[in-house]
Amino acid sequence: MARTFDDATRRNIAELCAAFARQPPAEAAPTLKRAAVAIALTEADDGHGTAFLLTRRSARLRAHSAQWALPGGRCDAGETQPQAALRELHEELGLKLSERDVLGLLDDYPTRSGYLITPVVVWAGVHAAITPNPDEVASAHRIGLDAIELEDAFSFVTIPESARRVIRFRLGGQQIHAPTAALIYQFREVLAGRNTRVADLEQPVFAWK
Repeated sequence: MARTFDDATRRNIAELCAAFARQPPAEAAPTLKRAAVAIALTEADDGHGTAFLLTRRSARLRAHSAQWALPGGRCDAGETQPQAALRELHEELGLKLSERDVLGLLDDYPTRSGYLITPVVVWAGVHAAITPNPDEVASAHRIGLDAIELEDAFSFVTIPESARRVIRFRLGGQQIHAPTAALIYQFREVLAGRNTRVADLEQPVFAWK
């Protein structure tokens, strides 16, 4: 469904996020390090729709280098998840937003590498000037919401190492895996008014470390 980038879309997505019932963290959550990512909404490249920002991590990073990711990172001491997501969005892409721009939070996602990630949906605005930090971000991309609403945008496979399904998000000729794919998938489901859970969706083995 085409979503124009305007105040009506902002209100609609804020209402959908407010209607989404977040799931309480799992019992293992206290042992995990808190992290947050931003699902930052802005104008699509062609100016005719709404998109979210997706980055390709720098190849120089020690962890998960060169992987596709939503802007984000570990929460600093005393930070809330929205505060951490906004700080990371500024550090990685130069976008200075406030908590007034937060539309809602999705479910926490526990990773194999020991983090509990909170996705924070943020309205970045029509004139979002993106300046990637080369120390952290190799490239930044605007992914139209219509791309994640395609019937074949997501697929599920099994691996010998786990009984859980591995989720994949097809972007062009590439496959993006969990946790990023799982978070984007839940956002797609929220846009459709569905409370679909994703914490049980698996990551590929290369992302377990």
